[in-house]
Amino acid sequence: MEIHQIPSPNCGPRRDGLIPRFVVLHYTAMKSAEAAIARLCDPTHEVSAHYVICKTGRVSQLVSEGLRAWHAGAGEWHGLRDINSRSIGIELDNDGQGPFAEALMQSLEALLAQMLNAWDIPPENVIGHSDMAPGRKFDPGPWFDWPRLEAQGLAGQRGSTPGPKDAQLTQFTVRARSAGYTMNTDPETLLAAVRLRYRGFKTGPIEPQDFTPLAPFAI
Repeated sequence: MEIHQIPSPNCGPRRDGLIPRFVVLHYTAMKSAEAAIARLCDPTHEVSAHYVICKTGRVSQLVSEGLRAWHAGAGEWHGLRDINSRSIGIELDNDGQGPFAEALMQSLEALLAQMLNAWDIPPENVIGHSDMAPGRKFDPGPWFDWPRLEAQGLAGQRGSTPGPKDAQLTQFTVRARSAGYTMNTDPETLLAAVRLRYRGFKTGPIEPQDFTPLAPFAI
């Protein structure tokens, strides 16, 4: 796979000797991949990512995987913070309003396979921005095809333990925390974040089906 190098100045060393243990997926929410790259390379914006994948499948690397890109911001996953120092960030050329292009998905799959192997990252550690920052971030959003990655071993497998018939948000919060959603947030926001990952466009009161995909998480 050809990777185009477009260095961004918005990066630095990973803190405390940390190495990549997670991959965080984003969408660009911009007019084009080129516009996103320009922003991610502009020092006045102080944001970046390791990679940007265009709708055409073109992959651009902005930051070396060994360095800390500024893509995740405030958040928490499985009790861990400073996700920037613990992760590799991939921006996907999509506005959040429709499906992700086939060429983009193929390049993402190839890049993830290479990356997980190189850093010995388990598929369970491939997460969305919305997973680690519930309510603050919503990408890669309800259109992203998580089951496609799961089927190829490029994202964690869904759980199979059903929820109680009289599902309650307090019970759901306990299950979600054990699955890695440890960011301090209200139960309704937490439910919305989990649905973004596992149930796409689902809204309304909590249901037993909201519990099922949440498998206990282990780093």
